[in-house]
Amino acid sequence: MITSTLELTRKGQDGGYAVPAVNILDDLSLRAVIDAAVEKASPVIVQVSVKTVRAVGVDLMTKTFAAAATSVPVPVALHLDHCPDRKVIDDVVAAGWSSVLFDASDRDLAQAEQETGEVVALAHGAGVDVESEVENIVGVEDGVGSDVAVHAYSVDQLAEIAERTGADLLAPQLGTAHGQYTKAPVLLPDRVRELARLTDRPIVLHGGTGLSDADFRTFIDAGVSKINISTGLKRAYMHAALEHLRRAEERDKWDPPSMFKDISAAVTTEIARYFDVFGSTGHADGAGAN
Repeated sequence: MITSTLELTRKGQDGGYAVPAVNILDDLSLRAVIDAAVEKASPVIVQVSVKTVRAVGVDLMTKTFAAAATSVPVPVALHLDHCPDRKVIDDVVAAGWSSVLFDASDRDLAQAEQETGEVVALAHGAGVDVESEVENIVGVEDGVGSDVAVHAYSVDQLAEIAERTGADLLAPQLGTAHGQYTKAPVLLPDRVRELARLTDRPIVLHGGTGLSDADFRTFIDAGVSKINISTGLKRAYMHAALEHLRRAEERDKWDPPSMFKDISAAVTTEIARYFDVFGSTGHADGAGAN
């Protein structure tokens, strides 16, 4: 069943768990992620990067998601991840996706607030939720982002901007980074607690791949109710393909559907564990649907 991102994450807030938000690449990984959610009886947010949207197309991605998610017995939302491009936002909102992340972290604060407010007005008019990012989370993901923390603000500023713009979810800097960690991050769960005291909006953790189970639990206990996973899926997907191709070369036996099956199984296994770690397993009932 297709549902609201805001509703799912609010349920997570109330229940003390986080909803996995997983970046998919194609119909194969989309179905594998939903299969994992069904296996764990958990809500899930399917995320799509701007790069993937441009490669697949908004119309095809929308229809593929609808075909995969409409009849499943768990609530599933469709979210546009890290998008600074207003034209892509417009197209996705018009297509009726569950939510968008308007990434204004490359703008100065005044412009970021103004444009976020404009995106919120547009999206809410179409029944679409908005996740807001005005301070940049370190790391480049699918061509979006920066390896340098250019814009950083106080939690008071973030809460005030969210109130003025009407954004539904907040994506602050929490010490994490996109991509694979090369050294241990300095995590900032206290920022979550401070924001949670200032606003009731769901708080999002980006850069989840590579954190320990204890790290995730600390953030969830602090108030995070949406956690993004991207690199973990990509690695599972590509390693499964690589291993299959090596075996195919050794045997000189080339059967793409068999490779698709291996990739799907690897992605489902990789993603399924996050439902347990985030505490969302078994919370499909009552999570809500549009």
